[in-house]
Amino acid sequence: MRFRQRRTTPFVAAVALVAAIATGPLSSGAVSQTADPPEAKNPLAGNGMWIWYLSHSSHGKLGAISKKAKANGIGTVLIKSGDGTGYWSQFSPSVVSRLHARGLRVCAWQFIYGRKPGKEAKVGAAAVASGADCLVLDVEGQYEGRYPQASYFMSSLRSRIGQDYPVALASFPYVDYHPALPFSVFLGPGGAQYNVPQLYWKDIGTTVDTGYTHTWVWNRIYQRPILPLGQVYNNPKAGQIKRFRALAMSHGFEGVSWWSWQSAGKRQWKALRTPVSPAATQPYPSYPFLRLGSKGDFVAWGQQLLAGAGFSLPITGYYQASTQAAVYSFQAANGLPQTGDLDVPTWSVLIQGRAQPVSWTKSGAVASRSGGRLTLPEPRSAKLPSVRNEIPPPAERSR
Repeated sequence: MRFRQRRTTPFVAAVALVAAIATGPLSSGAVSQTADPPEAKNPLAGNGMWIWYLSHSSHGKLGAISKKAKANGIGTVLIKSGDGTGYWSQFSPSVVSRLHARGLRVCAWQFIYGRKPGKEAKVGAAAVASGADCLVLDVEGQYEGRYPQASYFMSSLRSRIGQDYPVALASFPYVDYHPALPFSVFLGPGGAQYNVPQLYWKDIGTTVDTGYTHTWVWNRIYQRPILPLGQVYNNPKAGQIKRFRALAMSHGFEGVSWWSWQSAGKRQWKALRTPVSPAATQPYPSYPFLRLGSKGDFVAWGQQLLAGAGFSLPITGYYQASTQAAVYSFQAANGLPQTGDLDVPTWSVLIQGRAQPVSWTKSGAVASRSGGRLTLPEPRSAKLPSVRNEIPPPAERSR
């Protein structure tokens, strides 16, 4: 994984344009998102291990990789296939087929920047053509503020690989720390089917339990299965790794994966194969509490869900009076306490619906509607700064 200094996309406010389109007549039938494809068997179920450099993982010997994976309960290997617009030759049809023959699932992962999204989509499609069982998109600080690029990337990728092909997003675990990162695009209608937050508790500087709670509360609103990515680099304790696995089971997650093969020591490998039982701790029963003044991608997502439920409001990423009014109406229509806030009772009902599909375009562009999908200038929240990067730069994750 790679990391560079965050760049902010220039923004020109276009609230009037957004409101003009988004407050048009919205019936649930007219604007409900296109039905998501049925999920095939999850290629990320069980234990997965990420491979950065194939040559640094069991010396690149596929027989040794397969033997070690099976001995440690690893069913899926995720091999780097691309960085930006560059394809990595280590992800070849030969490698994939030979690992398949040894009983392993093989997923590709690609780091994307958003500078040339069309070309990056071609790189992702090339990995799919090489036989990958799934494609994981590593999206980090470079994509903050890049809503038009995210929309173009996902539409271009899906046009090449189809709507049914399994795609996952691997990004920051603390959504609230990154209010301008377009989680709602990568996990929204036409986006990835799986959410793989990079929950590196030790480097975040927290406990496994606290990391889980924060990640769970802020990611569950996006309505995608969560399969957390844990750390075996930087020498975490065996008990922490086992706790991570136990909490995944108690949360009902289908699988977990680990960064990374080349950095795991003997103690970490042993912790992966040691049997564990589900933790007694149950998932924290909460959601983000959003109200007047809240702002970020999570607000834009709430607005898309409200619009998808048939309520008129601009989708800006800012929780203002129009959003509060839509929330009051939604609460009244569903027999909920009328607080005007996106609180636990409201989220619990709201996420049962489907979000309004949105394609984001550059600031100042004319908003429009076509086939149930809105095309809008990027949300106001796209210019918000990150709070901080809770996980370290990728170059520091190989220890």
